[in-house]
Amino acid sequence: MSKLFKGLKAGLEDAIAHVQGKLDLRSIDIDVPKAPNTYKAKEIKKIREKYRYSQGYFALVLNVSVKTVQSWESGQRTPSHAALRLLEIVDKGLYSPDVYKRN
Repeated sequence: MSKLFKGLKAGLEDAIAHVQGKLDLRSIDIDVPKAPNTYKAKEIKKIREKYRYSQGYFALVLNVSVKTVQSWESGQRTPSHAALRLLEIVDKGLYSPDVYKRN
């Protein structure tokens, strides 16, 4: 028997035992966040400027390339869903690394 088949068989056996009242199955609720905000080019630039980040530093914070930040801010490209979530996290102030100037 394959590992997949064994897992399916065990799951079905548990379901049958539950229906028969022999097994109490546990469940958990998961709070799934709603979809991230969408950000237009001007809004992305506003977030970056709010924290006084250069495009280079903002790219490091978001783990994207400088060209990606530039293309978002110029409206040539739109951020992916994952990038939108990161932008939202920075925008809400949940993650805002400090910028230190070197002397």
